[in-house]
Amino acid sequence: METESAQLPQTQPTDTSEVRQVTKPKNPVLSKVLRIATSARQTYRSKPTSHWILLTLFCGLMLTAFPASSLLSRLYYNNGGQSKWILSWAAVAGWPLTAILLIPTYIFTKSRPTPLSLKLAFWYILLGFLSAVDNLMYAWAYAYLPASTASLLAASSLIFSTLFGYLIVKNKIYLSTINAIVVITVGVVIIALDSNSDRYAGITDKQYILGFIWDIIGSALHGLIFALSELVFIKILGRRSFHVILEQQVMVSFSAFIFTSIGLLVNDDFTGMKVEARRFKHGEVAYGMVIAWSAVTFQLGVLGGTGVLFLASTVLAGVFNAVRVPITSIAAVIWFHDPMSGFKILSLVVTVWGFGSYMIGHSSSNQ
Repeated sequence: METESAQLPQTQPTDTSEVRQVTKPKNPVLSKVLRIATSARQTYRSKPTSHWILLTLFCGLMLTAFPASSLLSRLYYNNGGQSKWILSWAAVAGWPLTAILLIPTYIFTKSRPTPLSLKLAFWYILLGFLSAVDNLMYAWAYAYLPASTASLLAASSLIFSTLFGYLIVKNKIYLSTINAIVVITVGVVIIALDSNSDRYAGITDKQYILGFIWDIIGSALHGLIFALSELVFIKILGRRSFHVILEQQVMVSFSAFIFTSIGLLVNDDFTGMKVEARRFKHGEVAYGMVIAWSAVTFQLGVLGGTGVLFLASTVLAGVFNAVRVPITSIAAVIWFHDPMSGFKILSLVVTVWGFGSYMIGHSSSNQ
């Protein structure tokens, strides 16, 4: 027995550091990609398939309807439109479309309308007022700036969405967020330094500067509206059902419609609309089509943004609102032959870089 036991091989202690070295990926980039992919799979499995289908639909609306609305705004001015109030009114005139969608939603989901308390009414009126002002700011911006330039400046909405989301809704800010803010700010500064290369004929220095300022203010209001809308979902409406998305959009758009209609009445622009239609470059029918499609596309874009807020957060809504920038810029260059100087190309590259760094960093931080 002693001989047999002596012949047994002795177990050597395992060097755990060697095991770790074998299992540890040698490529740090590949390791990071794998971690992000694992995090993405876990996030996907944490929600039902219907959640991701709706989120994809809403993101798609933001990336198509908002650029289309921006291009229609520029088309309005290019063909003889002049009133900022009419253009901002058209943005919210499509509110009945969402109301029409809301009715079958009540039927199929067997849900009831949310009771309209004084507190909720206050928020709807406030958000409607801010939306009306925001639309007017953008209308002024597109009157004086090329669509590509205006959309690049609107990328700053990601900065404001992030900041207001942090201050109001307590969304987290990561190092990648700060990096994206700095990079996108650099892109805006580059546009400002190249103000002489993309100016339309007849636009004065004062008008160009005003367009620049209104665009930045509009982007700030956009970020504030995103954060306040998410706050309403969290504190009052709750993330209960799809119908609350439509309810909020209907009430906010209707409120904005009332405020904007008052502005039109004061400026006598309802009468001016008929004059504009007669003077429009391609005729009254074309004028009506531009106004109508402006209303439809903007409402679809807002529906997409509200849906992303409901299903995700202010941050993601801000990201997709900014991601539409390169889409709008490239489309404006193709259709309107907007000037695309080296500075503007650099700004576009820097802006996309900011989005990319934000998305990658945010995905890594959420692991």
